[in-house]
Amino acid sequence: MIVSSSFRSIVGAAAGAFLLIAPTPLFAQTAQKPIIHPQLPPAHELARVSPTGSYLAARHASVQRDAAAAAAYYRSALRADPRNRELLERSFLSLLAAGEIDEAVRLAERTVKFDREDRIARLVLGVRALRQKNYQTARKNLAMSVRGPITDLAAVLLSGWAQYGSGDVKGAVAGIDRLQGADWYALFKDFHAGLILDGAGQRREAARRLERAYGLDQSALRLVEAYASVLSRTGRRDRALEVLEAFDAQLPRHPLVTEAMAALKKKRPLARLVTTPQEGAAEVLYGLGAALGRRGGEDLGLVYLQLALYLVPDQPMALLSLADLYEQMKQPEQAIRTYGRLSDKSPLRRNADIQMATNLDSVDKTDEAKARLEKLIAAHPDDLEAIMALGNILRVRRSFDECADVYGRGIKTIAKPERPHWLIYYFRGICRERSKDWPGAEADLKTALELYPDQPHVLNYIGYSWIDQGINLDDGMKMIRRAVEQRPDDGYIVDSLGWAHYRLGQYDEAVKHLERAVELRPHDPTINDHLGDGYWQVGRFVEAKFQWNRARDLKPEDPEDLKRINEKIENGLDEKRSPSANAKTSRPDGG
Repeated sequence: MIVSSSFRSIVGAAAGAFLLIAPTPLFAQTAQKPIIHPQLPPAHELARVSPTGSYLAARHASVQRDAAAAAAYYRSALRADPRNRELLERSFLSLLAAGEIDEAVRLAERTVKFDREDRIARLVLGVRALRQKNYQTARKNLAMSVRGPITDLAAVLLSGWAQYGSGDVKGAVAGIDRLQGADWYALFKDFHAGLILDGAGQRREAARRLERAYGLDQSALRLVEAYASVLSRTGRRDRALEVLEAFDAQLPRHPLVTEAMAALKKKRPLARLVTTPQEGAAEVLYGLGAALGRRGGEDLGLVYLQLALYLVPDQPMALLSLADLYEQMKQPEQAIRTYGRLSDKSPLRRNADIQMATNLDSVDKTDEAKARLEKLIAAHPDDLEAIMALGNILRVRRSFDECADVYGRGIKTIAKPERPHWLIYYFRGICRERSKDWPGAEADLKTALELYPDQPHVLNYIGYSWIDQGINLDDGMKMIRRAVEQRPDDGYIVDSLGWAHYRLGQYDEAVKHLERAVELRPHDPTINDHLGDGYWQVGRFVEAKFQWNRARDLKPEDPEDLKRINEKIENGLDEKRSPSANAKTSRPDGG
């Protein structure tokens, strides 16, 4: 399957199922553009910056959600004013988010001198004690970190693992069971109670608890892994295989599940998911951090994931979730570094390399991205996900002849096309159409529509292309209308409907839809350009030039488009110089 084996799906399989309440953000959430992380100033240069300058630089970095830069500047300001509690708190949180946990621990110790019940500081001190196997100290600190639905759950589960580390399995499970709270607590409680019981050798009781959790959610990867594992070690190999196959039906070919199914088919039992209290505690922090990151709580999610990696630096799912979170936060270089930390021996290494290539392309290291993907494909010519990733990079970079060839390589690996394969035919159709190969494009687009009937993007692309060529006008308009019915708030598809009316000379109707498209996508240069053309044709000349000026200022990617817009700003439109011959519909998936 093409789409569901993507990295987001791999990470989301573990996190997406948990319904969590998003916490109050620790950092401002206004960054829109990808952060290209600069080389941080060395210590001797930071020392020259005034405390006020360091503070302002740190605030700016926080707004940009650049935790490493914020931590460097806040620490510089804190050195100049060590008793400033605001600077202490901001430095502490920035260090946590940046993954500098040893330094954060030192500031946590200072923080609790001001506020002995600071929940994040106590959480950090508890995790540090867990790492050092000081389980009583861990429980003492964790007991003081409660004060909300997320922190309460985290503290109790982490305390349970600390109690397990002390040898008190019964007390650990009882403490988890006593926790009262939201309905979604139940999944976490049974999952971790099951892991603790499994670690203690009480496999049948562990299986019972994990089965109960599995009944609540059959789509959570780590739960599926743990349940199948204990089943395989209690003489229920067939049931374990059923559990894994059910997950595989939802998310085909997840590397960890594929590996586990292969082991079971060879009649090998599956290893325990966690083997130490530290791994169990890391599982708590990873599970909550990944779920928070995907539910709008990026800042606290970042802290939990960094703490999970403090306990188990090579925990693969925590690394992938952290990298995924950096992508969400528009920090591709941080994501690249995090993917690079994954072990070469991990079944997830290939997926990490694919995602790393996507991030390399996003920071304009396209040659490096392509080389990485070509290496993966050379090693595994049937690696459809790597082929798709390479094709997508070429398509977005407007190398249409080349991307059509790459998608073609992927299509050759498909023995029997199924519905999920519609996307690769759709993308090759786009590349062929942009390469002036309409017969090949039309064949691919029709195949995509056969695999996924009524798919709105495919309907839109075929319908517009027909109208643009003056063929199949009625069928083309029906297709576009059907696409709009399904996606009435998609500015690109609404633009296609307006532009189709324009091409048919129905200018009043065109303006109505093009105005709506601009409302939906106000910053798209092509859509603004189209509206300007529509206004001109209905005699609204001042508004037409305003839209063309706006389209120009939005910086069209194609120099020919910019040239054409400037000509219209200068001279308007007349019958001899219609925009129709060269104007293009706005298709975001076409590059």
